[in-house]
Amino acid sequence: MAFESYISLAIYFAVMLGIGLFAYKQSTSDISGYILGGRQVSPHVTALSAGASDMSGWMLMGLPGAMFLTGFDAMYIAIGLVAGALANYFLVAPKLRVYTEVADDSLTIPEFFAKRFGQSNASVRMVSAGIIVMFFTLYTSAGLVAGGKLFESAFGMGYQTGLIITLAVVVSYTLLGGFLAVSMTDFVQGCIMFVALVLVPIVAFTEFDSLAQMNSAALESVPSLSESWQELTLLGLVSSLAWGLGYFGQPHIIVRFMAIRSVKAIATARNIGMSWMLVTIIGALGTGFVGIAYANQFGLQVADAETIFIIFSEILFHPLISGFLMAAILAAIMSTISSQLLVSASSLTEDIYRVVNKKEASQEQTVAIGRYGVAGVALAALLLAWDSSNSILSLVSNAWAGFGAAFGPLVLFCLYKKNLTHKAALAGILSGAVTVLFWIYAPVLEGGATLSSVVYEIVPGFIISSLTIWGVIIFSEEPHEEVQAKFTETNKVLAELS
Repeated sequence: MAFESYISLAIYFAVMLGIGLFAYKQSTSDISGYILGGRQVSPHVTALSAGASDMSGWMLMGLPGAMFLTGFDAMYIAIGLVAGALANYFLVAPKLRVYTEVADDSLTIPEFFAKRFGQSNASVRMVSAGIIVMFFTLYTSAGLVAGGKLFESAFGMGYQTGLIITLAVVVSYTLLGGFLAVSMTDFVQGCIMFVALVLVPIVAFTEFDSLAQMNSAALESVPSLSESWQELTLLGLVSSLAWGLGYFGQPHIIVRFMAIRSVKAIATARNIGMSWMLVTIIGALGTGFVGIAYANQFGLQVADAETIFIIFSEILFHPLISGFLMAAILAAIMSTISSQLLVSASSLTEDIYRVVNKKEASQEQTVAIGRYGVAGVALAALLLAWDSSNSILSLVSNAWAGFGAAFGPLVLFCLYKKNLTHKAALAGILSGAVTVLFWIYAPVLEGGATLSSVVYEIVPGFIISSLTIWGVIIFSEEPHEEVQAKFTETNKVLAELS
């Protein structure tokens, strides 16, 4: 890659680290500031932070790669994601913002699960924290795989070297600035991703004489939209659309709703966030589709479909712009990794260390422990990502399903079911997580295949978790009056604001 591209990347790295230093001085003296930015994050930062931390490297690499390989089948995943994100803004964001404050100012999702039942150290807190650390370690490794592939493909570096560089930068600003640094860098990264996902497919399209020529070239190797629909099975459609169910249980996304400065600001965040998402997801699909046509028309050799965005960045643009586009991929990767590391560290600090350790730690000590947690999860993810044969989309889909099934139903029940009990919550988390793990890893089908080859694991996981919660509620005693009073207070606050 040309020297100008390295200049673009150097500027990007400097900006990210500069934001980390700024945030370090602004909001990391106490644990609330380090974990939630003092609940004073603006709707603009909330929207792009939620979007950037959600989409990660799979938006610029995984989704274009899926479109490149399967054609229009990848579009149904995008539809499910858009529907799920919109539902999340309406169903979860307002109530969660109020309820987490009403429930004794809960700073993390596991803490909210516990205080929702009036028990700061309830077992549901430790269990959910353990699941967060487990699945986020897997999720973070997916981002590192994307970073390793980027440096290997674009810069000719070793895959493992790329992993280490990616991790070093993102850990630096996350350690320094906590939630504020993560949110502010996510905002900048979201803007970069937006520009890149508009620019690349449009410039690639201009290489063709017409839309008809591009479509004709692409359809040489993938089915048309009508053919794709006819060949699509019901289970295949359900599996793709079911990605949207995952939004209700993603801690690194819904924690943004807890940190926004007010409930009224959520509507602004929703409008900005959904507009950003629609444009970027169409751009990602467009990159993959134009990539199919370009490869067929001009004989482009693509060894790894997940690098099509990188290839376009190198062959279609001036080196200075190529560097900016490489920064866009790093932005997508780092925005998600930083969010996941911070949520994992928050759970290790607030939900495991504070519960296990009987001695009261100072704010400074707690923040320091949170930083150790960031480093620990990062190293574990690095080991998981060391194998370059890992698929980005596969790793993301497994972790996404794990959170969606373990936490998604419970979050909804917490917010909408007044008589939800602690036993039901614990049973729901465990049943959802176990179902997903069984679906992914148990070789119960012919030839050692797993059930995930039949239907996406989030579908049975979400259903079983929901039914388990409902069933346990029926046979449980009513929660005590104080718990129900907080539920009523939350609805009263929301009614007054509407």
